[in-house]
Amino acid sequence: MTKSWTALGVPERIVAGLLKRGIAEPFPVQAATIPESLMGLDICGKAPTGSGKTLAFGIALAVKVVKAKPGRPHGLVLVPTRELAAQVAKEVAMLCAGGGITVAAVYGGAGYGPQVKAARAASIVVATPGRLEDLMKRRDLDLGAVALVVIDEADRMADMGFMPAVKRIMRTIPGGRQTLLFSATLDGDVDNLIREFQRDPKKHQVAAAENGGEIEHLFWNVNRDERTRMVAEIANHYERAIVFCRTKHGSDRLAGNLESLGVETCVIHGNRSQAQRERALEQFRRGKATVMVATDVAARGIHIDAVPVVVHFDLPEDPKDYIHRSGRTGRAGEKGVVISFVDKSIRRSTTQLTKNMPFDVVFVDPQFVDTSVPAQSPRPGSIGTVRTLALIGAGPQPE
Repeated sequence: MTKSWTALGVPERIVAGLLKRGIAEPFPVQAATIPESLMGLDICGKAPTGSGKTLAFGIALAVKVVKAKPGRPHGLVLVPTRELAAQVAKEVAMLCAGGGITVAAVYGGAGYGPQVKAARAASIVVATPGRLEDLMKRRDLDLGAVALVVIDEADRMADMGFMPAVKRIMRTIPGGRQTLLFSATLDGDVDNLIREFQRDPKKHQVAAAENGGEIEHLFWNVNRDERTRMVAEIANHYERAIVFCRTKHGSDRLAGNLESLGVETCVIHGNRSQAQRERALEQFRRGKATVMVATDVAARGIHIDAVPVVVHFDLPEDPKDYIHRSGRTGRAGEKGVVISFVDKSIRRSTTQLTKNMPFDVVFVDPQFVDTSVPAQSPRPGSIGTVRTLALIGAGPQPE
């Protein structure tokens, strides 16, 4: 039986806000970590994106952080990307509403002035490591009063080369702090971070299968010159889709080609300004764009619920990137579909890419017409047929 928010120790003011937003029951990562985080214990959570961890640590911040003096925040959240910084700050601010605690996001790609003003007035700062270090060097922020630190998506921080900066930042914070760390993996640099900066952390794991069990992974036989048309077909069957490309130039080219086919498209990648990235996210959230085209760098920064399908226009080389991309759908228990375009030249590398993943790889021909015929079930690794896209989009079907 799922515990209620109140049973977890969440104050009534925050519970009322959650219920107003339709969040009636906690997810596993929230039920596991909130009581201990409210007790002041360090938490080490192995949790995939979309598991509900932002709400888990956000509640801890909203409950435990007190009003701070200017320029000396009491709560700090470290994140790998600017999109994630903005979105986490927004979520935490909603949880803090009515409690007198202010939240600010600090990240690169935006002007210093407004960020410095907001950060100095905030009790909780959500930051990317590089921009935070800049503000510390300029003495705009002093972390000497920080009592609660959250390190979110630590594995991605390591992948992007931010770990040295994270460690430098952590060494400036008083040793009596409470530290909550969340990561999809806990090995290598992340394990070193845990050993150096956490005190007997309570460890919790939310398996990918618990969150990703509602995701269907499909591998479609699609020639390279047919991929754009196939994305347009997918866009006709779903309210919205996120499509991942390997390069920034490829993303821009695909977006332009989709627009020429009448598909409303937005783009997000590292060469876009912060204003352009935020505008693209807003267009996608509001349904003004059916397709968002993105690169791997943006994958972890996109946190949008109710995305029914993710498309790997170009498959990544790293299994972690496949997982990170695919995690944009099927979030927080919702159903999702992941479609990978595979031509003959990359079939072997695709099998290698997914060999340790908890699903079978079946290369199938995409079909869009006869939705009345039950799907065949070809053996793993074979070439066969699959339920049509229209049928997949319709949800669970009778056997």
